[in-house]
Formats: sequence, C-alpha cells, structure tokens
Amino acid sequence: MEKYKHLKIFFDGGSRGNPGPSAVGAVIYDPEDKKIGQVSEYIGKYTNNIAEYTALEKVLEYIEKINTPRIMLFTDSKLVHNQMKKIWKIKDKKILAIYLRLTEKLSRYDTVDLRLVPREENREADRLVNKALDKEELTYSGESKVNFGVVED
Repeated sequence: MEKYKHLKIFFDGGSRGNPGPSAVGAVIYDPEDKKIGQVSEYIGKYTNNIAEYTALEKVLEYIEKINTPRIMLFTDSKLVHNQMKKIWKIKDKKILAIYLRLTEKLSRYDTVDLRLVPREENREADRLVNKALDKEELTYSGESKVNFGVVED
C-alpha cells in the first residue's frame, strides 16, 4: 500500500429542501495534487447541516485504508468548520452524535488541518453532491402497481 505524507480532501454536503433529499461529495488528492479518489453518494432525507457533517464522515470512512499521518480538510461550511474547531457550540443532538464519531476518527491522525474555503474553491465536491442528487431524482424506488407476468394462450 502506498503511503502519502498527507492528503488534501475537499468535501461538501447538500440538501434540496431543508430537510430534503440529501447527498455528499468529496475529492481526495495526494500531496502533488493528483486526484486519487472521490465520494458521491445520496444519503436520504436530511437537513443541510446533517448533510455537511455526513460528508466529512463519509470521506473519512473512504480514506480509512489509505496510509497517511496527516490530512488537510477543506470545507465551505462555516457550521462544520466552526463547530469542529470548537469556536461555536453544538446545540443539536444529532449533530453532536456525528461530531463525537468524527472526533474519534480524526484523533487517529497526527495532524488534522481543517480549513474554511470560499464556495468557489469547493466546486468539485459540490458537483459530486449534485451528481448524486440528480441520479437519485432519476431513480424511482417505490412499489409498482403493475402485475407483470406471462399470459398463456
């Protein structure tokens, strides 16, 4: 397994409606800015805040098997950035539960560099969020009222 001195990870979460259909997206780069992975996943019906936090959780699951001591995380979510860095208090129990799982996963790294970036610098992760949402909208997973079968003549 290849070892990286660090990874650069751009992540985003979004909802169409609040709450509404939600998805996460992330792009993972090596130290030379070569793309080595991505996440684009529909996660169900959630608030935008839960989607933002879930994006970080999903990308950390994705990189678990990648050998690196340090990670650089880029988000355009002030909420995630400021709550993870303990600048803002967490008042939502669902977010607190995710936060506690995230801090456990993040504690496994020697250094975690969490940066707040403008939305324009997070376009690729945002594109992957919308790709997952668009794909879900085009998929009908409900029950069919049609009784398909073969009619014998």
